[in-house]
Amino acid sequence: MMRLASLGQVALVAAILAYLGAVYVMPSQVWMGFTINALAMTIVALSWNVTGGFGGMSSFGHAAMYGTGAYASAVLQVQFGVNAWLAFGAGIMAGALMGGFIGALSFRYGLKGSYFALVTLAFAEVLRICAASFDITGGGRGLQLAIEPGVAALQFNKDRVLTYTLLLAIVAVVMALTAWLKYSRFGAYLVAVRENEDAARALGIDTYRVKVIAMAISGAFGGLAGAIYLQLWLFIDSAVVYGVAISVVALIGPIIGGAGTVWGPLVGTLGLHLLGEGAKPALHNAPGLNFVLYAVVLIVALRFLPQGIMGLAARIGAFGRKGDDDA
Repeated sequence: MMRLASLGQVALVAAILAYLGAVYVMPSQVWMGFTINALAMTIVALSWNVTGGFGGMSSFGHAAMYGTGAYASAVLQVQFGVNAWLAFGAGIMAGALMGGFIGALSFRYGLKGSYFALVTLAFAEVLRICAASFDITGGGRGLQLAIEPGVAALQFNKDRVLTYTLLLAIVAVVMALTAWLKYSRFGAYLVAVRENEDAARALGIDTYRVKVIAMAISGAFGGLAGAIYLQLWLFIDSAVVYGVAISVVALIGPIIGGAGTVWGPLVGTLGLHLLGEGAKPALHNAPGLNFVLYAVVLIVALRFLPQGIMGLAARIGAFGRKGDDDA
């Protein structure tokens, strides 16, 4: 259940839903294309939120799971001729396995905080180099899917409305899963680990198992996002899917929107994309300056909005206890 704690949160969520609905009737297809990209990145943000938001395990390398999902699906389709649906599922599984592996290795040696964050960043960079070095992954050329529009090949690029609708449905499902996770017993274990891991362990919680499972779930969502990227653009390159930009967007969206909330990743990611798009004329489309803008927004949010936009909205017309920002 995605509980909204205040009139402010209700108004904010209503505004987001109104925008997503209005995209269908906007005269320009540019807005639909823009929102498709934002929704695709929202899935990565929701992935980061499972570990960084619910469990307090901040990652700087979520591109590792994202890229693994994309490459697993691409290699199976291009190099082995596997059906797109099976390859899509394999991409999700590969992301989950990569997340579980990174978690198992890191937490076995007790890594946490900045050490864990740096290890995840290192994994993403190593995987980027490997993907650019082997023929099976296309080397520096990347991998290109054959253009076969239709359901069988999971290619709907010619029908933007259908693509947008499918992405909305996928984001809704992932959000529902994260909401279920948050309010489940496992979610309570994750919060316990985030607040005080030693106390959680003293209460009998297997913190190592909880954290590894959380990384696997997060990896599955990341792999899903990577596989979606492949089907949207029909091409992948190691510098893109394993790039730092993916990891940056994955963590900035939830932090600005509200880490540990269900709606925060969507609010933050969509808001960041709208801000970046609106600032392009002022920045003269200069490459890289959008990330400077994101950095400024992140610093301001950390200083003045430690609970993100959803936390700010929770203080406006609260229904229950002060500070209740469950959504």
